[in-house]
Amino acid sequence: MKKDTHPDYHEITVVMTDGETFTTRSTWGKPGDQLKLDIDPKTHPAWTGGNQHLVDTGGQLARFNKRFKGMGV
Repeated sequence: MKKDTHPDYHEITVVMTDGETFTTRSTWGKPGDQLKLDIDPKTHPAWTGGNQHLVDTGGQLARFNKRFKGMGV
């Protein structure tokens, strides 16, 4: 097996948006680095099922619905 073909796999600390931390192994950064998340599964609507609101700027959503209303999903 060739030497130096795989990245260094080491422990880092992940800091969630609420300040909670945990340790994991990763190839990101250097050993002991902190990865601070801007978005995490506790707060992002994709994971929490939060309500999303579509904003129709310039009538794009209305035109889309008019064009594809007969398709039925």
